Amino acid sequence: MTILLSELGGKEIINLNNGQRLGIIADSDIVVDEKTGKILTLLVPENKFQIKLFSDSSTIEIPWHTIRKIGNDMIIVEL
Repeated sequence: MTILLSELGGKEIINLNNGQRLGIIADSDIVVDEKTGKILTLLVPENKFQIKLFSDSSTIEIPWHTIRKIGNDMIIVEL
């Protein structure tokens, strides 16, 4: 299965275990293994609705292997 990065943009990330909305893939960063080119982790901003000036915002790290389903509108992860 091949998915383009552009196809992931705008999808909401939902935790399967508790239904929590974790963020939107467009707001996230992706950590890629330099040697293999495989995606290792998604870094989702934890406080996307709060503006924090002069401080680093915390992130939720979502390992790529925890993704259970990529649908039309959302990505289901099991954390």
